[in-house]
Amino acid sequence: MFSRDSWLSLLPFALVCIAAAGIGSTFTRKSVHTWYGQLNKPQWNPPNWVFGRMWSFLYLMMAISAWLVWREAGWVGAKRPLILFGIQLLLNVVWSAVFFGRRAVGAAFGEILLLWTMIIATTVAFYPFSLLAAWLLIPYIAWVAFASYLNFRIWQMN
Repeated sequence: MFSRDSWLSLLPFALVCIAAAGIGSTFTRKSVHTWYGQLNKPQWNPPNWVFGRMWSFLYLMMAISAWLVWREAGWVGAKRPLILFGIQLLLNVVWSAVFFGRRAVGAAFGEILLLWTMIIATTVAFYPFSLLAAWLLIPYIAWVAFASYLNFRIWQMN
């Protein structure tokens, strides 16, 4: 479809990440101003507007990261790292479904730990293909670590 050298080849990666964000947000939107707003949260919980901006930034970084790996080695050459990327992206969506959709805060904590582990595995798998691709996932790892702790505290407090 697009040459690996073309910036246009980033588009499918961006669309996949945007689709994941959109699916996840369908669960979030239904609960963020109702159920989630009524939960006890730690004082350091960021305001709701921070989450949307941060996730937009992270999804862009994810798309660029996967694209860099694909650009370096193609689908066949980077099959394992790109499968890991897909798994972590799916787990990202599942967390929203569990936390906001099912409102199962404890189960969501277990799921987000699995997500965090898969992001680290993806980052490690990306490293041999592109140092930049691996580094682009570091803010995602940090944010999900923070979100994990926040999830845990919300579970404790409710």
